[in-house]
Amino acid sequence: MISQRNRNEIRQRIHDRIRAKVAGTTERPRLNVYRSLNHIYAQVIDDGKGITVVSASSKASKLKTGGNVSAAKEVGKLVAERAQEKGIKKVVFDRGGYLYHGRIKALADAAREAGLEF
Repeated sequence: MISQRNRNEIRQRIHDRIRAKVAGTTERPRLNVYRSLNHIYAQVIDDGKGITVVSASSKASKLKTGGNVSAAKEVGKLVAERAQEKGIKKVVFDRGGYLYHGRIKALADAAREAGLEF
């Protein structure tokens, strides 16, 4: 059985491979997702300037639970709305080394439905 520590090390290696190919620019920043056991976090990052433009999380939005698909949908919708307020319509999606499934997919789909293009 793979321990949690080894699983996170594997995910981090995958994320490093993804980051070698995916970078956010000022015109098209990177939508990064981090998933913990109890919460989900999303950031829109301009890698050229090295700043976080917009962020949203299940922890900050005071959802009852943050570790489920419905919370991920809420965070995806929230991050898309905040990004559009800042004038961002197109992003590149960075799944953070996680499989594109479950909460990650729900967040991405909700962000697309709310108007972000990727």
